[in-house]
Amino acid sequence: MTDAEDRKPKSDEARSAFLPPAGTGVDGDMSTTSEFAIPEGLALLRTAGAEPETTSEFAVPQGLGVHAALSAEQEGSAFTPPSTYSAKHAPTAFTPPSGIPVVSLTKDVPWQDRMRTMLRMPVAERPAPEISQRSSDESGPAVPRVLDLTLRIGELLLAGGEGAEDVEAAMFAVCRSYGLDRCEPNVTFTLLAISYQPSLVDDPITASRTVRRRGTDYTRLAAVYQLVDDLSDDETAVSLEEAYRRLAEIRRNRHPYPGWALTGASGLLAGAASVLVGGDLIVFVAAALGAMLGDRLAWLCAGRGLPEFYQFTVAATPPAAIGIALTLAHVDVKASAVITGGLFALLPGRALVAGVQDGLTGFYITASARLLEVMYFFVGIVAGVLLVLYFGVQLGARLNPDQALGASDDPLIMIGASMLLSLAFAVLLQQERSTVMWVTLNGGVAWVVFGAMHYVGDISPVASTAAAAGLVGLFGQLLSRYQFASALPYTTAAIGPLLPGSATYFGLLAIAQNEVDEGLVSLSKAVALAMAIAIGVNLGSEISRMFLRIGSAEKRRAAKRTRGF
Repeated sequence: MTDAEDRKPKSDEARSAFLPPAGTGVDGDMSTTSEFAIPEGLALLRTAGAEPETTSEFAVPQGLGVHAALSAEQEGSAFTPPSTYSAKHAPTAFTPPSGIPVVSLTKDVPWQDRMRTMLRMPVAERPAPEISQRSSDESGPAVPRVLDLTLRIGELLLAGGEGAEDVEAAMFAVCRSYGLDRCEPNVTFTLLAISYQPSLVDDPITASRTVRRRGTDYTRLAAVYQLVDDLSDDETAVSLEEAYRRLAEIRRNRHPYPGWALTGASGLLAGAASVLVGGDLIVFVAAALGAMLGDRLAWLCAGRGLPEFYQFTVAATPPAAIGIALTLAHVDVKASAVITGGLFALLPGRALVAGVQDGLTGFYITASARLLEVMYFFVGIVAGVLLVLYFGVQLGARLNPDQALGASDDPLIMIGASMLLSLAFAVLLQQERSTVMWVTLNGGVAWVVFGAMHYVGDISPVASTAAAAGLVGLFGQLLSRYQFASALPYTTAAIGPLLPGSATYFGLLAIAQNEVDEGLVSLSKAVALAMAIAIGVNLGSEISRMFLRIGSAEKRRAAKRTRGF
């Protein structure tokens, strides 16, 4: 190959592959041609300055005119205004002419209201935190440790049954107390996450924690609330080390009541509930014995590692078995009241109220998970009771549902039974001894309202239950604000007398006796009563907040994740 051939452009070689061989026509001697060969008679447009054979796919096709402004516009940064932008016809500015309303949060209101108000407003409108002694040094707070402390506090609150919005408010209060104002907590049923971004140009720091176990201990819940209250107080300087130490003490603290006290409380709860549905002293003793036996069996199953579904199933069988045994022995007692009293001790009222509250405040994922958990517990109770009732009916037990419809004619007995039920429920929830008296009185007031509306005023049980539960939520929220604590210890045990134990039993008994339609109607009534309790408690809490000062110059924001009214 010569030097001239080496200097030959590669484009000519590439182009020659598409040209027909010299001297070859249609009837030429060469039989093999390229499939890209140009047929004879097809004229090629070859003009001076023609575009090359190989071009970019983004090249402007020939004949398409390019606007002069686009061709003249030079490549700039992402912040360069486009060529179509005109300062004379600028779009409306983000900030309105009147400015963004200033929100001033007073310090004489509980931290729950202040933090909830800030969580329900956009990040750009949140007031900046004041510089405290804990974050006034130049180095600033240890961000990873603050986030870890926040997650641990949120874990204890969520595991104790607190609502998702209150958990987020507590987490935000802890971060803000150490100067981390640009924080976004996120709470679901089993996962807590928090993200902190120092500024718009810095990378965010995100941490998460999973809640593995959930237990009921309102004493521990109150201690965590007290810790958050001290952290939120500007006059109380709590360092990170001191906060970690107090949190470790809270986790190590033992329950205020021993196991035998909890078993006895479950028996008292079942006995008091049997009196509310027309039982006498014998029924009281039988229901208490069945509930205590079921509680011990559930503890045994928990020690063996069985899931809670089977624990509820096993705990529901002894009260039903005792009621069937009394019926087969032809003892003149209301066996239906015995079974109904045993169901009162098992109905998951705490989880139901928390689930509905999360749904009403906009935490739909957490609410769905909580309500699904309640459904599983309820199905476990149904399975245990139906199993015993089925065998009892097969053995010839004559269970009359109308026996449990009657109530005592003495209102003092009914009020006393409702207060005893609330007291026993408070012990089961491991409440502080200082709150037991208040929740007992709150439960008595709830039953007085329900009895006055339903038995005296002949109002539907659903409306009566909703009104009584609303009063429970109102008083519980006021008491918690007075004590600067959570509202759960003042409301959960007080709704015990309102739980739909009798409606649940009637539905199960009808299904066991092959009366499916009547059973479904009764179970639907039980669901309606349960929803009325949950909605009433939440509505009472919201009404109490409407009349409290929350430290905002504007009206209180609605729950987030709404349509924005």
